[in-house]
Amino acid sequence: MQPEDQLRDKLRKIEALYAGAKTAGEKSAAGAAAERIRLKFADASKTERVEEFKFSIPDPWSRQLFTALCRRYGIKPFRYTRMHRQTVIIRAPASFVQMTLWPEFEELSGALTAHLHEITTKIIREEVHEATQDAEEMNEPRQLG
Repeated sequence: MQPEDQLRDKLRKIEALYAGAKTAGEKSAAGAAAERIRLKFADASKTERVEEFKFSIPDPWSRQLFTALCRRYGIKPFRYTRMHRQTVIIRAPASFVQMTLWPEFEELSGALTAHLHEITTKIIREEVHEATQDAEEMNEPRQLG
């Protein structure tokens, strides 16, 4: 299996986990998992007060993932005029944000970040230089006084 296919499979499994999939068939059906999460959101919206949540996500890739995840579940991400681009505001029930949306985002973001790090390191090693570790740490030169 190609690394990209492995990543896609991992992302589907993360979503299935937050959808509450119980059987192997449920875990493999990505569309069904997203629909179950949308139903969780709808149920929570009926029983709980919708609150406004403000997120600061400086990394553009993570912010793109978060806004896409919100839209996937029927939540409209936005920011008020003059807010920084890194700010994302949503309106949703607190239980859904705390127990489903944010934990799923963190896991998806972690998987994507690890994958991007792996690919970047491989390309740098192959195309620029094989040594990719941090710069060596040295003592500062003594100051003449």
